[in-house]
Amino acid sequence: MKDFRKSKFFSTFGSQLVLLLSAAFWGSSFIFTKGLFETEQPYISTIIIVSLRLLIATLTFFPFLIITKKLEPIRKGDWLMMMLLSFWEPYLYMILETSGVSYVSGSLASIIIATIPLCVPFGMAVVFKEKLNPMAIVGVLLSLVGIVVMMINEEGGGLHVEANPIGILFLVGAVFVAVVYTVVLVKVLGRYKPYTITAYQNLFGLIYFIPIVLVFERESLPMLSWSWEMWGRLAFLGVFCSTVSYVCFNIGIKSVGATAASVYNNLIPVFTLILAVAIGQESLTITKVAGMAIVMLGLFLAQIKKKTAQ
Repeated sequence: MKDFRKSKFFSTFGSQLVLLLSAAFWGSSFIFTKGLFETEQPYISTIIIVSLRLLIATLTFFPFLIITKKLEPIRKGDWLMMMLLSFWEPYLYMILETSGVSYVSGSLASIIIATIPLCVPFGMAVVFKEKLNPMAIVGVLLSLVGIVVMMINEEGGGLHVEANPIGILFLVGAVFVAVVYTVVLVKVLGRYKPYTITAYQNLFGLIYFIPIVLVFERESLPMLSWSWEMWGRLAFLGVFCSTVSYVCFNIGIKSVGATAASVYNNLIPVFTLILAVAIGQESLTITKVAGMAIVMLGLFLAQIKKKTAQ
């Protein structure tokens, strides 16, 4: 089978498509997670949401890889690295991100998470001595400007700041964890296929959460509605946001590199806003449209310069 890294499709359109899909699914995760907190209060918690999300992801993806004989065994000496990767994401990252969403709006949460690309190049430079591309940084900063523009309230002329400081703190922690995860992921990607890494991440993440659920959440579980609506939200989070999105992102990193791939995270708040508008949570304004355009321009600049450098 031809190595997808040598395929023209994956080096151009394909790599961009999978990274767009990962951003779209992660952007929608804020809306679905917020919906769970709103409909299942006061019994649902961050631990329950993340645990059930990872349970669904593991039960659907792991058997699929075993049946299709695509699951690679973990090599001797790699267990610690794989468990460390899974500790950062999904375990620690999802605790921080989901906790943050419980305190602030999905749109604001996605905007904070979108600062990850700004930090990744510095993490790569520190660990791998990777040279910083000035124009790539300009592209990332321009995208962040677009994100800020999307926050502007046209009526009052100010920024949306109705956020709990605790939620902001959780989300900033999630950004830091995501940077560490990306740096560790670069080392693992050279040894395993992206879908193998995703499967083990979900499995180990679930194993980390099971004792916490059994000790701290066993009394809350029977109080949940367990409705089709609840399972539908959890199924989407587990299948698309915890599995498909990570596979896409891992493929993207392997194809274009960590710094270039992480820039696509700037599109997360754009997709969050689109979904929020579609379901009537927010209205689409001129400033928000302008912000989307600026984000796209920043992404375009970063990618063009990346290709030129190659």
